[in-house]
Amino acid sequence: MAEVAIIGTGFIGRAWAISHARAGNNVRLWDQDGTATGKAKDYITELLPDLQKNDLLNGHTPDQVLARLQPITTLEEAVEGVEYVQESTFERLDVKIEVFRMLDAATPRSAVLASSTSALLPSAFTADLAGRDRCVVAHPINPPYLVPAAELVPAPWTSPEVMERAATILRGIGQKPIVMKREIDGFVMNRMQGALLEEAFRLVAEGYASVEDIDIGIRDGLALRWSFMGPFETIDLNAPAGVRDYCQRYDGLYANLWASTQHRIDWNGPVIDTIEADRRKLLAADQLQARQAWRDRRLMALIAHKRRAEKEIGN
Repeated sequence: MAEVAIIGTGFIGRAWAISHARAGNNVRLWDQDGTATGKAKDYITELLPDLQKNDLLNGHTPDQVLARLQPITTLEEAVEGVEYVQESTFERLDVKIEVFRMLDAATPRSAVLASSTSALLPSAFTADLAGRDRCVVAHPINPPYLVPAAELVPAPWTSPEVMERAATILRGIGQKPIVMKREIDGFVMNRMQGALLEEAFRLVAEGYASVEDIDIGIRDGLALRWSFMGPFETIDLNAPAGVRDYCQRYDGLYANLWASTQHRIDWNGPVIDTIEADRRKLLAADQLQARQAWRDRRLMALIAHKRRAEKEIGN
């Protein structure tokens, strides 16, 4: 059982709190908005029964998980004696710089300081800290209590030992860390997702396929395999002799496609009118929140299925 502080209890912070609390960690919640920690706990309270129904509380009851969540009124009290801090404040560089300055001053020197930032490089907000060697990015694919992958990104000065400890902590709460060797804009997931979205926007803007047809191609095509194996394993299994055989067979195909991908479509240009209109035909704007809840329930069911399949078939 570890002592953990969640700094910032909005959408991302409260999701991290669930991951830690259901793993048995004591979780202290702090937010500059004094009402935010209570709202976060209320949100978690409503969500826990669905997680329990899908056997996603690691055998604990909702009351046991809630008992590990402690709202705290001051940042200093929240981080006193902790082993790990997950910062999830506003995605602004000036905010990150100030929050990490306070964390570096207030936390035990042995504590790992992790940021949930999805876009800011760790070097941008930790350069001037005395304890900059213990700072990392731990960026979740939201929500982390349902999607286990999380990016661990070092600054140039982050200690390898800190990276190992952070990865161990994340694995201990059921996450699957992507341990990056060095920082780069977009990390891994946004770069991969961005490449797919760029092509999706091009195909719609240039009249090759509809929004829904592209979604079908991923949802009812590629994603069925991607839900349990990645792109490298996919191609390793898609040629008789493995990954080298695949590259020898299909490198020319993808090389020929390359030239037609070397231009951007402005996502906020005319194409967004088409995409938004197509999506609103399928889902009215006032149904977005309900559909988000549907998405999360589907994710719960998928994670539960994957766990059963791993036991019965193997990982």
